[in-house]
Amino acid sequence: MHLLLEYTLAADYLERRTALREDHLALAREAHDRGELLLAGALPDPYDRALLVWTAPREVVERFVAEDPYVLEGLVTGWTIRPWNVVVG
Repeated sequence: MHLLLEYTLAADYLERRTALREDHLALAREAHDRGELLLAGALPDPYDRALLVWTAPREVVERFVAEDPYVLEGLVTGWTIRPWNVVVG
């Protein structure tokens, strides 16, 4: 089972992310190193969403969201967690 975390990004995301980027990436890298987070990144043109693919229980993903500086500082204006039924790969 995979979970897809989708972030909705603030309109000024690109301008504000620099100050928080290293802390956000450190949190993501830690989850990746534990084998919980497979892929993560923002969708460009426009930068209005980000996707994070997980192979961890929902509680782990929710804890990530609760600790993510992008969420805490308002760069993420909304988020959803949905199961992803992978059929190839």
